[in-house]
Amino acid sequence: QVQLAESGGGSAQAGGSLRLSCAASGNIYSYNCMGWFRQSPGKEREGVAMIYAASGRTYYGDGVKGRFTISQDKAKNTVHLQMDSLEVDDTAMYYCAAGGDLLCRLRPQDYNNWAQGTQVTVSS
Repeated sequence: QVQLAESGGGSAQAGGSLRLSCAASGNIYSYNCMGWFRQSPGKEREGVAMIYAASGRTYYGDGVKGRFTISQDKAKNTVHLQMDSLEVDDTAMYYCAAGGDLLCRLRPQDYNNWAQGTQVTVSS
């Protein structure tokens, strides 16, 4: 079992930036990938970004490519999500997750470790 603790998030204007962090503890060798999903009211949970822990290879959802950057600090078992050029449609609850397969596919059912979520609100 992996425990995930999120930090960051909050509110920003469209075009602005926010940064999320997620620290893992416990059985940190039990997952392949770590990153974020997001969900807004009435919508399905959507994959945002994942990083393959062993190699650092990154994967992004179509809606955030070129604007969001995921990175990891392996010494601290922490991943970061730098969100730039924010859009109103980025408003959602963001959930850090760990698990996944060797391709870090952005499918919620592949992840069995979840943080509590942090709200990101972008205003125009």
